[in-house]
Amino acid sequence: MDHGVTVSRGVALLVVGDVVTDVVARHRGPLASGTDTAAAVRTVPGGAGANVACWAAHAGCADVRLLGRVGAEAARWHERELVAAGVRPRLVVDREAPTGTVICLVDEGASAERTFLTDSGASLRLEPADWSDALLDGVARLHLSGYLLFSEPSRSLAEVALAAARARGVPVSMDPASAGFLVRFGVDRFLAFAQGLDVLLPSRDEACLLTGLPGAADAAAKLSRLVPVVVAKSGGDGALVARSGTVVARVPAAPAVPRDTTGAGDAFTGAFLAARLGGADLAEAAARGCEAGACAVERVGGRPPRRRVGG
Repeated sequence: MDHGVTVSRGVALLVVGDVVTDVVARHRGPLASGTDTAAAVRTVPGGAGANVACWAAHAGCADVRLLGRVGAEAARWHERELVAAGVRPRLVVDREAPTGTVICLVDEGASAERTFLTDSGASLRLEPADWSDALLDGVARLHLSGYLLFSEPSRSLAEVALAAARARGVPVSMDPASAGFLVRFGVDRFLAFAQGLDVLLPSRDEACLLTGLPGAADAAAKLSRLVPVVVAKSGGDGALVARSGTVVARVPAAPAVPRDTTGAGDAFTGAFLAARLGGADLAEAAARGCEAGACAVERVGGRPPRRRVGG
């Protein structure tokens, strides 16, 4: 990125985004309306921003930092979980709102498709006062969760963080996060923000929604005329990398037997960013992302397996 500013010499990845508690309910077949449906239920740490940070650390990024906001009732638990995953958290404790909670309904059928019920709670109450330009000290890349745009306080924070990163020459990436929220937020509003980004990592559905085009390749190519690099994640169809209006790489998916697709896109993003920080080219980084996504869908919840200590 060349904006006539001093280029960052850092090595760290800073993620700004949501930290939430996921309640994952895995059921088989359709939900029985008005009565009981048997399910396996687990409570696990989640949030798109936090998941990306954890997967980046799992993929080998030695310095991953996270700015997020949580309620007082779960702050210590989330901090412990992030530290155990190799992330350096800076969690703002909200004294008024509880930690965000997402109920993930996962169909145990072949696709392991999921439906989210989201209470954003404290997670989208991040605000400019929670930001300090010192957070960018030593940072080589900034990643913003797309969920930040879906509330006024956190959107203002995202704008401040983006401006600060551009002033330092730190490249900025974003994952649009949710096609449903994008519709309500407005495609034009999202694209106006995206003009300041260096990398956009949409899902296939998000890419098509943002462009009005039916195919992932055409959508990624069109978006890359606005954002220099676009990586469209297509689940079992792998990923597409586009630059300057052209698809430059098609990366196949890694084989997997899905149990829970929660966090697969976050896993891709975290591994992709870690690979880029490690010097990988775009195609290789996308391949690492596909491998992480495959690992994620074979696990319950959106986080990577715990790192082994010693040995």
